[in-house]
Parts: sequence; C-alpha cells; structure tokens
Amino acid sequence: MTETGIITGEDGKDRCFWHGNLPEYLRYHDEEWGRPVVNDIRLFEKICLEGFQSGLSWLTILRKRENFRAAFAGFDFEKVARFEEADIERCLGDAGIIRHRGKIVSTINNARRAIELRGEFGSLARYFWSHEPGTAERPDVFDFAHLRANPTTPASVRISKDLKKRGWTFVGPTTVYAFMQAMGLVNDHIEGCFCRKEVEAMRRALVRP
Repeated sequence: MTETGIITGEDGKDRCFWHGNLPEYLRYHDEEWGRPVVNDIRLFEKICLEGFQSGLSWLTILRKRENFRAAFAGFDFEKVARFEEADIERCLGDAGIIRHRGKIVSTINNARRAIELRGEFGSLARYFWSHEPGTAERPDVFDFAHLRANPTTPASVRISKDLKKRGWTFVGPTTVYAFMQAMGLVNDHIEGCFCRKEVEAMRRALVRP
C-alpha cells in the first residue's frame, strides 16, 4: 500500500487498498461496496452483518455471508422478527456463522424494530436515505488521510443515536458509518480508485426513496 491508499491490481486498475487483492474481497470492492442500495432487505442485512463484524474483519463476515443468509431467513426481517428461543439455540449451534448470543439476539430485536421503522417511514430505505449527508458535511477531496482520520461522521453519530432511541442495538456510530459507506449513502472510494467515478455516477442517477 502506498501513502495514497491506492494499490494497482494485476489488471492494471487502481483501487482502494483495503481489499488486499484477495479475489473475493476485490470483487466485493469492485461490484458492491459503495454502490447505492435502496432495497430494504439488503439494507437490513448489511446493518446486521456490520453488527456481527464488530471486533472482527469484514472479510471474515463476507466469507460467512451465505451462511448468515441461510441462518437468518435471507434477512427477511418479517421472518426474523418471529424468531424464538429455539431459533437462537439453532444459530448458536451453527458453526457457519458468528456464534455470539448477544449479536444473534440483537438481530432478532432489530428485525422487530425494522418493522416499526418501516411502519413509520414507509420503508427502511426512506429512513436511511433521509439521513444522507449533504455536501457541506463531506470533504472536498476524499483521500486516504481523511479516511484514516474519520472512523465516524456527524451523520453516522446522528443515525446511531436515533436508532438507539428507537431500541436498535449494535448500531454504534462506527458500525453505522461502515454501513453508510457500503450502502452508498456516501462515496468513500479514495480519490484515484477507478470505482469512485462509477459510484458517483450511480449516486447522481439514483432516485432517492
């Protein structure tokens, strides 16, 4: 990795450093991360997986993502909200996921809170995108130095506080910021990464919910 936070892949393309040229991580960087999402199931999945990721690497979660989807009914929060103690025990016995009781219980709780949030706002997408930070909160140039210096943002702090008031758990400001980055509420591909222009074009074209 260089001081710019940009590395060049075998294909000659310049990218953010964090994928480390690992094949599955590189695909995630190129094809998913930062590209705007307005699908409620995907938004719910991501904020739950970010909670599971706390204290671990995202690559660990990414490699287990299909197992998580199988364990949590594809992150259909209507279904997860109906999970009972037997489902908690089933998940605790599932070696394919992170077997952390608190995080499993949190996912079920958050599914119930998601239903409430959808009832109030019409969709999770409408709620989260209503918190999209304006240009005044964003740096003129998003470089590696800014990324390192800002593990949270004012917007992620606001969302975190609001979700906690609504009863959500495992939604601290760092977790929420990682969610925002991944779901395209901000474009945090570093200047010089080939994805940055692609993501910005998608964000300009996006019809906000």
